[in-house]
Amino acid sequence: MYSTSNQTVINLTFKGFVILFLLSSCSSSRMPYFKDLVQNEPLDQSFHALVVRDPSSQEVLYSHNGDRYFTPASNTKIVTLYSGIKLLPNHAPALKYNARKDTLYFEGTGDPTLAHPYYKEQTTLTFLKDYKVLYWVPNNTSEDRYGPGWAWEDYDTYFSPEKSELPIYGNVVTTWKDSSRHLLPEYFKKDLKSETNKFRRAEFKNDFYIPEHRTDTLEIPFIIDEALTLNLLEEVLNMRVYTVNQFPEGPKQTLSGIPMDSIYKRMMHKSDNFLAEQILMMASSTLTDTLSTRTAINHMLEHYLNDLNTQPRWVDGSGLSRYNLFTPKSFTTILQKLYNEVSHDRLLTLFPMWDETGTVEHWTHSEIEPFIFAKSGSFGNHYNLSGYIKTSSGKLLIFSMMNNHFRVPSSQIRAEIYATLKEIHRSY
Repeated sequence: MYSTSNQTVINLTFKGFVILFLLSSCSSSRMPYFKDLVQNEPLDQSFHALVVRDPSSQEVLYSHNGDRYFTPASNTKIVTLYSGIKLLPNHAPALKYNARKDTLYFEGTGDPTLAHPYYKEQTTLTFLKDYKVLYWVPNNTSEDRYGPGWAWEDYDTYFSPEKSELPIYGNVVTTWKDSSRHLLPEYFKKDLKSETNKFRRAEFKNDFYIPEHRTDTLEIPFIIDEALTLNLLEEVLNMRVYTVNQFPEGPKQTLSGIPMDSIYKRMMHKSDNFLAEQILMMASSTLTDTLSTRTAINHMLEHYLNDLNTQPRWVDGSGLSRYNLFTPKSFTTILQKLYNEVSHDRLLTLFPMWDETGTVEHWTHSEIEPFIFAKSGSFGNHYNLSGYIKTSSGKLLIFSMMNNHFRVPSSQIRAEIYATLKEIHRSY
C-alpha cells in the first residue's frame, strides 16, 4: 500500500507538467523544455514524458523527455492505423483470386473478418459459394505464428491469437454457457474438456479446458495449421475445398471486403491485438505476394515515417512485444500526419474517448463534454496515452504522455494523466 505522502508526490509531479505548460503558454508561443520537474519517491525510479503539439502550426508547445525511447505497448496501434490508411484501400482486400469458369483459385490476404464472431462477414463466403470447384493456394506468408518478443505464457489468452494468412473465426474458439455449453466453431466440441486447468488450452495441442461453472463468454486461441484451416473452411462453406501449390497463369484479382474503418475502429476502441496484426499483413498484400509484417513496417519506415525525429524500433502491429521502442515526439509526429490526412470527424471517431478509468464507450461526465480522444497502451509497470485533446477554447491539441517502469498502481497514473489533461483542456 502506498502512503498519502507518496500520492501527494505523484500529484505534484504531474501537476508540474500542467503548471509549466500553463505558465509557458501565457508567456510564450513556444513552451520551454524543462528538466527540473519534481522527481521524488516513488517516481524518482520511474520514467515519464509529456509532449504537447499544436497541429495547426505544427509547433511543439511543450516537451519533457520527448526524445527519449519508451516501450509503447498498444500505442503501437496508432502506427498500425496510419499504416493501414496509407497502404490499404477503403475496403479490406478479402482474397486474391483467379477465376476459370466455375473453378476458383484463391489465397488469403490476412483479412481477419472471415466468419469472425463480431463481424459475421458474409462477402467472402458468398463469393466462394458461387463457384463449384475451389482451390486454395496456402503458405503465402513468411510470418511466424507469434510476433517477436511476445510472452510465451499468453498462448491461451484472448488477446494473443496466432497470426495467419487466412484467418477464420478470429483464430479463437468462443464459448459461453446458459442452459448448455455453446462453442464457435462447433468443430472443436470433441476437444473441449470440462475440467479446471492452469491454462485454458494445452500448449501444443487444441485441447481446451473449461470448468462447468464458467458461464461467461471466453475466447481461447487455437493452434493453426493448413489442415485445420482447410477443415474449418469446408465446414463453414459446407462444400469441398482442395489445396494446390500455385496459381494458374494469369493475373490475380482482389475481392473487396468490408469497410476498413470498421476494422480500424474496433482495433482502436477494443485494443484488439489480432486485428492489429492482421492489418499489417493485409497492408503487405498490397506490396508483395508474400504476406509479411516486416515488409509493411520497412515500407512505412522508408516512405512515410522517414521524417521521425528518431528511428523507432518497430516489430509488430499490436504492441504486444516489449522490443518496440518509440519516442513521444515520434507519436506526436504520426498523430500530426493523421490530423493532416484524415478528416477530423472521421479521425475522432476512430480514436476512442478516454477518462481516468481508461477507454470508455459511453461518456458519463455530465459536467463536461468528451475532450480526450486517445489510444492507451499498457502492460505491467507501463501506461501510455497518445492522441488528441479538445480545449475549452475550441482548440485541438496533440499529446503523448508516456509512463514506463513505475511501481505504483496504474490507476494512480491514469488518474493523474486525466487531471493533467483536464487542466490543459480547461486552461488553454
